[in-house]
Amino acid sequence: MAKYSKKEKSWMMYDWATSAYSVVITTAIFPIYYKSVATNAGVDPSQSTAFLGYTISISTFILAMLAPILGTIADYRGFKKKFFVFFFLLGTLSTVGLVFVPSDQWLLLLVMNLLTAIGARGANIFYDAFIVDVTAKDKMDDVSSRGFALGYIGSSIPFVISIGIIILAQTGIIPLSMTAASRIAFFITAVWWIGFAIPLIKNVKQIYYVEREPKIIVNSFKRLGKTFKDIKQYRNIFLFLLAYFFYIDGVDTIISMSTAYGTDVGLSATDMIIALLAVQVVAAPFAILFGTLAKKYGAKIMLYVGIFIYTFICVYAMFMDSAFDFWVLAMLVATSQGGIQALSRSFFAQMVPEEKSNEFFGFYNIFGRFAAVSGPFLMGVTTQITGSSSMGIFSLIILFIIGFILLTFVQKPDLSSVNREETDVSV
Repeated sequence: MAKYSKKEKSWMMYDWATSAYSVVITTAIFPIYYKSVATNAGVDPSQSTAFLGYTISISTFILAMLAPILGTIADYRGFKKKFFVFFFLLGTLSTVGLVFVPSDQWLLLLVMNLLTAIGARGANIFYDAFIVDVTAKDKMDDVSSRGFALGYIGSSIPFVISIGIIILAQTGIIPLSMTAASRIAFFITAVWWIGFAIPLIKNVKQIYYVEREPKIIVNSFKRLGKTFKDIKQYRNIFLFLLAYFFYIDGVDTIISMSTAYGTDVGLSATDMIIALLAVQVVAAPFAILFGTLAKKYGAKIMLYVGIFIYTFICVYAMFMDSAFDFWVLAMLVATSQGGIQALSRSFFAQMVPEEKSNEFFGFYNIFGRFAAVSGPFLMGVTTQITGSSSMGIFSLIILFIIGFILLTFVQKPDLSSVNREETDVSV
């Protein structure tokens, strides 16, 4: 880490901070806890999985609708950090709120989870956009991949602590119910998230911006409209976004629905949690490997590799019926999960005009989040129609194939860049 600047390290540390939320709330403990609460309330397992998918879709739809205009406003001087902090607080405080939801209120639990998702993903719009303010274009693949690697390592610590508490409660070694143990995990996640976000809030600032002007909201809509009028100028960017829309849809859906799917095929919570912990450990070096290989072969080639692996995952998941199969699936995800997300972020950042980074990352978010609406919805509908979660996850293969084809038409970004100066750059 010594070769990175203070701003780069502070930016990376937010991955360390927020990845605990991604693992505990999005992927592992919360879905299992929710499924348990819903089952105790008499909800059919396949139906509760579908409702979880719909909740994810609703939260991401709301944010996706707001993202472009929020991003355009945030390009004005001083707004990027304010928007980041607002969504950051919404996410962390809502995560604390999960602790206080009564154990028989499965619908209220979904509503609170919806708020945590809006907060976490909203903050990530502006966090991702900050990459143009902290490093040069030719270092973005490396910095972005390193951030994801730190995220996997950092999230493992609160995850291990949470798992330890749950296992000790499950075995009766400590006098806690599973409900209490899960709530402690939610609280630990919030504290971790808040604590390690401080370096970014303190040390990272908006270098590229548009000077403020009267009627900011009105002019933001005008600037947004101008971008659409000039879409031919940004054809390559929007073509990448279209490809990203499809393949990241599958990635996010597999991440968010994996434990619910595992529950439906009869896997124990212990099997799934331990496998997911292993994913965090294995994914860290693979994220760095993707960044390293991107230097040699290019980010676009490595995105192809990630898409191919996820396509195979969809096929393999259709036949999963044991803990061993879930382990194989988890390790396959670990090889490419961080890499495909990190390189998508840096590949896009290398293409966008720095002074309009928030506006374009607003589009990046809307394409990614609308994808996150359609993916869980597709899986939920397919599961309900067929009565099989296996068919639901297999249906995601369509998204990876379309994403791969579209990506072939995207031109590589120009990596020529100059070193960052400490002075602000305005337009």
